[in-house]
Amino acid sequence: MEELVGLRQGSAGSPVTLQELWGPCPHIRRGIRGGLEWLKQKLFRVGEDWYFLMILGVLMALISYAMNFAVERVVRGSGVPELITILSGVVLEDYLDIKNFGAKVVGLSCTLASGSTIFLGKVGPFVHMCVMIADYLGRVRTKTIGEPENKRKQREMLVAGAAVGVATVFAAPFSGVLFSIEVMSSHFSVWDYWRGFFAATCGAFMFRLLSVFGNQEETITVIFKTSFRVDVPFDLPEIFFFVAVGAICGVLSCAYLFCQRNFLIFLRTNRFTSKLLATSKPLYAALAALVLASITYPPGVGRFLASRLSMGQHLDTLFDNNSWALMTRNSSPPWPSKPDPQNLWIEWYHPRFTIFGTLAFFLLMKFWMLILATTIPMPAGYFLPIFIYGAAIGRLLGEALSLAFPEGIVAGGMVNPIVPGSYALAGAAAFSGAVTHTISTALLAFELTGQIVHGLPVLMAVLMANAITQSCQPSFYEGTIIVKKLPYLPWIRSRQTGSYPVIVEHFMNSTITTLAKDTPLEEVVKVVTSTDLAEYPLVESTESQILVGVVKRAQLVQVLQAEFPSWAPGQQRHLQDILAGGCPVEPVTLHLSLETTLHQTHNLFELLHLQSLFVTSRGRVVGAVSWVELKKAISNLINPPPPK
Repeated sequence: MEELVGLRQGSAGSPVTLQELWGPCPHIRRGIRGGLEWLKQKLFRVGEDWYFLMILGVLMALISYAMNFAVERVVRGSGVPELITILSGVVLEDYLDIKNFGAKVVGLSCTLASGSTIFLGKVGPFVHMCVMIADYLGRVRTKTIGEPENKRKQREMLVAGAAVGVATVFAAPFSGVLFSIEVMSSHFSVWDYWRGFFAATCGAFMFRLLSVFGNQEETITVIFKTSFRVDVPFDLPEIFFFVAVGAICGVLSCAYLFCQRNFLIFLRTNRFTSKLLATSKPLYAALAALVLASITYPPGVGRFLASRLSMGQHLDTLFDNNSWALMTRNSSPPWPSKPDPQNLWIEWYHPRFTIFGTLAFFLLMKFWMLILATTIPMPAGYFLPIFIYGAAIGRLLGEALSLAFPEGIVAGGMVNPIVPGSYALAGAAAFSGAVTHTISTALLAFELTGQIVHGLPVLMAVLMANAITQSCQPSFYEGTIIVKKLPYLPWIRSRQTGSYPVIVEHFMNSTITTLAKDTPLEEVVKVVTSTDLAEYPLVESTESQILVGVVKRAQLVQVLQAEFPSWAPGQQRHLQDILAGGCPVEPVTLHLSLETTLHQTHNLFELLHLQSLFVTSRGRVVGAVSWVELKKAISNLINPPPPK
């Protein structure tokens, strides 16, 4: 239906709609319309698209600023070292802020979009994001039900979030919980155990259910399917070779951890690289990515690195139970122009290099490329790359054994062929377990592949690799904590270090500042203004030094500022006067004695997540022990100072 129009009285005859004709304030509306028409004519006088160009520039400037803002908020790297620090009792400001979640997602998406070019995963950042959500949900729960803030409840949510992070990446609830136990803390509450399992099971089930709903799988199944023999998976003599895989992985992991940690230290101490990382992180990331992308370019050197395969396809091919060396011994399959989904293993073959050449070249190049990739200041996970690297180590040894014993190993009158994929499975679990100092990687390998028939040899390989690495190098996460200088209490790993004879009297801080009840307020003000301690031990009197409690510095300053205007000239007031007036005194429920051993002190700090404790003798405060004194005492045990 056409809209009715009419003529306004006194007009030149231009028709207008009846709604406008009879609308309110016609003169004002006509003036506004005239102004807009004049503005339109002025804008279009130069050209009809120039202001769109202006909008484009302003819009992209806003997006650029938002991206810079997001990059500044991104917690770079894995995120696991910082979580270890938080779960040990240290507060890292804004690290678990939910505002960082979006920036972390964007950064991790960019990292994963690079595929096998950068060769980085998502386990660490995903654990960090899960812990962010867990912390946020815990706070929402506290506010909803009106509970006061409970640190124990908050820690339970964080531990469960760490378990869910691993479980939802690999659909592996068992190894997710165990990995979080081994990596995140030295003491684990049984109460947190089943809560972690419940959350991890829900996450893993939903992760695999989504693959069914997305038509990626017909039913819930493992991520990496294998077809190892079940009746006789391995012969007894092969146990020696599986242990040898663990030993090789242990030695190589020591070399990797040493080189990676020292390269990070070099980047932070070198004048040029430290300045570049401090002022131009995107430039450093671009240069590192350019180097890695140039090497992995498929028509170039990447031809010998199976660079056309994704990280998942790397594992699929390495876990193949067929021997590539035997398959290519009498034939030379052509290299397809595109990867063949049915024969992806051909990406590892080159007629001049053979299978052994490409695997060895892959291990040699990825060794330093992984180290370089870990320095890129973007959210990235480092577990999956080292898992693939270990699988390549095991695959190389498995191929060599299959070529040395083409008919198989004779045991008990039966001949069973070598399965190189089983050695790749053992190598993946052993190398990743050695780098992270964990045993749960063996269980993770079983959950990823659905194969537990190699449980004994894989576990023996993991134990051998850990025995070598833990005696020589700190784990990947501990090394990162050392390089970043995060507050962290080191472990006392060996009972042969002579730590039991060491007692608190040997390493405590004897020069402490105390406040007595009979201290004049003028002296209290001098102490508060000349020191920056968070709390002061309160003693009964200057003479007795009997410990009666702790006074918080912030509360003491607040009370002193409130009492200062009421001070009368010449009036002598003491600390006990303002204590009686309402300044809170916290009781000391736990303290150390002079005879407490270093082991007992270390266990108390780790179990209760303490930052400091006072030392008393017959009730008198004689010193204090904090992380500084503990770390120095442990360092002196490991590296004794030269005798004077």
